[in-house]
Amino acid sequence: MNVKQSAGAASLRHTLFEDIYAVLTGCTLAVFGLLMLKAAGLVTGGMAGLALLLSYLVPMSVGVLFALLNIPFLGLGGRSMGKAFVVKAVAANLLIMVLAIAAPLGFRIGEVNSLFAALVGGTLIGVGLLLLARHQVGIGGLGILALVLQKAFGWNAGRTMMVGDALILCAAAPVLNMGMQQFAYSVTSAIATAGVLIVFHKPGRYTGH
Repeated sequence: MNVKQSAGAASLRHTLFEDIYAVLTGCTLAVFGLLMLKAAGLVTGGMAGLALLLSYLVPMSVGVLFALLNIPFLGLGGRSMGKAFVVKAVAANLLIMVLAIAAPLGFRIGEVNSLFAALVGGTLIGVGLLLLARHQVGIGGLGILALVLQKAFGWNAGRTMMVGDALILCAAAPVLNMGMQQFAYSVTSAIATAGVLIVFHKPGRYTGH
């Protein structure tokens, strides 16, 4: 690589401000999407869904379970993606916790159509995850695992997350006694989330890192 090419590559790297702004925006969109799904009484996939499922089986809060479930995946991300990845992932997880707690101070979702929540809420979560992924940030175990597998084997992150979501939703349905309609809407939300990553998060389509 010559000097000109090296300078061009360096100019594409994200600045600290860009990383911070992306984490703030991505986490905000993800939290808003989750709150929309919660207001509609839906369940989604990912580590949040797994933590919610386990909270019905063991006497621990969803927040504690979410953090505990993410620990081994943060270590996996650190070995494969680097220490900077772990630092940003920890910061993003903490930010999501703070935003979720503080959200009622800014707005309350009184009523939302279940199908609208599934499509829009799921898409917002997907866009939030996409923003974070573009800046090498993962907020959940499945998201981190999907990014690691994509980097190591070229597996599409969205499809990997979709398989994990399907397993979690199928396990949650009998435990939570979900009706067919609510289950279908929950599946729709998971598809909407993964669909954003399938369409937009592909190697070669984005040069900044």
